[in-house]
Amino acid sequence: MRKLSETEKNIVRFFQGDLPLEPRPFQKAAEILGLNEEEVLAYLKAFQQEGLIRRFGAAIRHWQAGITANAMVVWRVPEEEVEAAGSKLASFKEVTHCYQRKTRPGWPYNLFAMIHGRTREECEDLARKLARSIGHYEYRVIFSTAELKKESMRYFTEK
Repeated sequence: MRKLSETEKNIVRFFQGDLPLEPRPFQKAAEILGLNEEEVLAYLKAFQQEGLIRRFGAAIRHWQAGITANAMVVWRVPEEEVEAAGSKLASFKEVTHCYQRKTRPGWPYNLFAMIHGRTREECEDLARKLARSIGHYEYRVIFSTAELKKESMRYFTEK
């Protein structure tokens, strides 16, 4: 893996934080970084092509947005059906995370999907809808009680 230039490190430092709430956040980033918008976008595209970054994403602080019913729905799905069921669950816009886990003694659930709603009832209704969509009804809805951490990784930080 190659070493990053100071300019590239500065770009990484900038984009590991929150994007500016601006109509053109990449232009604002360019101004702050002493570049032009096209240069910033070219660096980011190169980072993506090199595999240094996978994607840009947004993380909503859902508790602050009033979406306070957050639940992990766990399903018991036959191993040979997990991939298809997981793909189907992941296709729903209400599902923000979906992944497979190994079962453990006393814990037969192997497919997990994180959902969000304004009320517990809304989440429970959604869980039933999701169960119907994959044809598997052995599941549990586990509600969050607090948001403990919501931070991105930090690279090239000053000591």
